[in-house]
Amino acid sequence: MSEAAVVVARGVRKRFPAARGGSEVVALDGISLDAPAGALTALVGPDGAGKTTLLRLVAGLMKAEGQLRVLDIDVAADPQAVQNRISYMPQRFGLYEDLSVQENLDLYADLHGVPRQRRGERYARLLEMTDLGRFTARPAGKLSGGMKQKLGLACTLVRSPELLLLDEPTVGVDPLSRRELWEIVRQLVDDERLSVIVSTTYLDEAERCARVFVLHEGRLLAQGGPEDIRRPARGLCFVAAPPPGEPARLLQARLLDDTARVIDAVPEGGEVRVIRRPAARGEPAQEPGRSLAWRPVAARLEDGFMVLLRERRPEAEAAPLPVPSATAASGEAIIEVRDLVRKFGDFVAVDRTSFTVNKGEIFGLLGPNGAGKTTTFRMLCGLLPASSGFLRVAGVDLRTAPARARRRVGYVSQRFALYGNLSVMENLTFFGSAYGLHGERLRARIAAVLAQFGLETQARAASGRLPGGYKQRLAMAVGLLHEPDILFLDEPTSGADALARREFWRRITTLAADGTTIVVTTHFMEEAEYCDRIVIQDAGRLLALGTPQQVRKQAGETAAHRMNMEEAFIGIVERGRRQETAEATA
Repeated sequence: MSEAAVVVARGVRKRFPAARGGSEVVALDGISLDAPAGALTALVGPDGAGKTTLLRLVAGLMKAEGQLRVLDIDVAADPQAVQNRISYMPQRFGLYEDLSVQENLDLYADLHGVPRQRRGERYARLLEMTDLGRFTARPAGKLSGGMKQKLGLACTLVRSPELLLLDEPTVGVDPLSRRELWEIVRQLVDDERLSVIVSTTYLDEAERCARVFVLHEGRLLAQGGPEDIRRPARGLCFVAAPPPGEPARLLQARLLDDTARVIDAVPEGGEVRVIRRPAARGEPAQEPGRSLAWRPVAARLEDGFMVLLRERRPEAEAAPLPVPSATAASGEAIIEVRDLVRKFGDFVAVDRTSFTVNKGEIFGLLGPNGAGKTTTFRMLCGLLPASSGFLRVAGVDLRTAPARARRRVGYVSQRFALYGNLSVMENLTFFGSAYGLHGERLRARIAAVLAQFGLETQARAASGRLPGGYKQRLAMAVGLLHEPDILFLDEPTSGADALARREFWRRITTLAADGTTIVVTTHFMEEAEYCDRIVIQDAGRLLALGTPQQVRKQAGETAAHRMNMEEAFIGIVERGRRQETAEATA
């Protein structure tokens, strides 16, 4: 083993037994890599690439074929010796929500055998890094999502490991908390020379790492520094502005469908970032059918990642979608919210919020963890009653007739909430009946959504064993079975890779163009660019409301200083918190 490597893998393979009626699953197929010591290493790749399996093997939680040495220890021969020297934070880290922050730290220190004389100094360091010192008496269950992640990281670090493994630590975390988590990790690497391996779906996070491993279907697709991963996209990246008055998502949809000339397209700052195919370099710089100016830009790691993936998956697996030519948004309000308040005891989760959503709009609810957006979202869906205020959805007053309003809406939750032991067809039949569909009408709608979401070949498959992308399609199909006027999407792409997010939003663009109103919450700020309008909330208060362009301008964007939505979001939230602090101390 090289002195500069904390993990050395040679021909590592991991197979899982076949499920009933299925075939053997090869999660990792001949992986060979060296992870450097004292540095940040990223594992990136689509859903099902093998990232979590590899981390679990490194942690000694499973046994693999091939050679795998961690800290110069043969993991297969002595997994306990490895576990004594590393810390591992899985995707769903087990905090005890009825215990306080301090009690959770004490519990994990006890479990790891940290001597009591060493705890004071270690706790002080961790509480300072995570900014949790003010909350040591607060129950973990009362923390925001971002604070829970920081506490989980602190519990993982109560002992001083030689290697830290983090499995998608920022999934479901808002941009502010995500930035804070990365500052903590960066500080550990810089100050303590800690070796860290992190799996992530945020490719801007991989840009910060010394080494990046791109996995795909259990194989190593590429490796190197961020510049090595960017290289395949160099000279192919451009930005194009949509025609005046047209949302960027419509231009993106047309470009994505031009697979002969375009590798990838994504909205960015009111424009569309495009990766053109190498064969298209010498062609006229215009979109087929209309004049379009292209502005070259430097390649990012995400661009190189998309080039690599598109080479392996040149066409989407789903059925082709019609190209939207216009939005269906109108000036007719389909959701009306005035002075909406929700209290939990003395705590005000939503404080006099007011806005409208127009028919056919894509409307985004954004905010930090604990901002009140999920509470607002649940009230809009009729899942939670308001404490006071006016709330009308699809022409129905939710305070007097919530059941009637719920029949007009569809809902897709953040986590897969269907019956995993039922097949795709059985889930559709069950939920269709629950929506009041029967007989020929139910059969026709099931056939329609199976075709719409490319699920015909999976109709008899157990839902719980579907790949992540297919689970998402099934959840969408169920939510649209009864042809609702409004579709509510609660962080629908949380944990999804960049390729799956592109496919998802291509479908949402088509739905919105056909007249379905979409209300969505998300922590991927790039996804706010798909929205016609967005709301930003914090501490239950509305801080911003408008088009993405209007919100960026509110945050301080100028012609000379362009901003992305993440920068705008952080700027608006931090300004709102400073103002709240000034008002409280005045």
